[in-house]
Amino acid sequence: MIEGNFSQLDALYRASGLPPADGLIADLGLSSMQLDDAARGFSFYLAGPLDMRMGPDAETSAEDWVNFAAEKELADVIYKFSEERHSRRIARAIVKARPIRTTTELAQVVTRAIPSRAGLHQIHPATRTFMALRLAVNQELENLQALLDQTLGVLAPGGRAVFIAFHSLEDRLVKQAFRRWHQEGRAHLLTKHVVRPAETEIQANPRSRSAKLRATEKAGAEGSRSGHRG
Repeated sequence: MIEGNFSQLDALYRASGLPPADGLIADLGLSSMQLDDAARGFSFYLAGPLDMRMGPDAETSAEDWVNFAAEKELADVIYKFSEERHSRRIARAIVKARPIRTTTELAQVVTRAIPSRAGLHQIHPATRTFMALRLAVNQELENLQALLDQTLGVLAPGGRAVFIAFHSLEDRLVKQAFRRWHQEGRAHLLTKHVVRPAETEIQANPRSRSAKLRATEKAGAEGSRSGHRG
């Protein structure tokens, strides 16, 4: 096993000495162990430190963002990474409530900042804000783009790449890359449309409900399929 940030895929793979890969699977979600560990700071249901770093190498934690970012910067990050329409109200409330030290404190601040009529939805009011902070802390979209830029380089002709995204911003980057490769003749789409989990899978694993799977195949192999499914 080789541990590292997938934004460094090419260098890590070359250092391994392995031949070009026949397949690559990128699961872009958090593991249940991360979500259920209060000390990691990902959950708004469990009291814990405002950390949200995927690994110890990240210099900036969610607590740094929450307590030291300018109000406008905070609002912009929350809106950009989660499309939260109440981002300005939330940022204003966060700045007013500083210092905020725990996940549950932040969740309460965000919940109070959102108008009560906006609470008529199926997700916790703090969901989008927590997701935006996590993406910012770990530079997840930037790292995903770097991974996509290197994917075809490590695949053998006919090798397949499968990406599983869990929100629209991730899925948009994957969709755009796959379509661009297809148009350039560098890869063939295996999934014309996004593939979502079946109802039975969602019942068995509720956290899979937002999963979006796309697959592609690198061009160049004799007998490579150019068709698609989905």
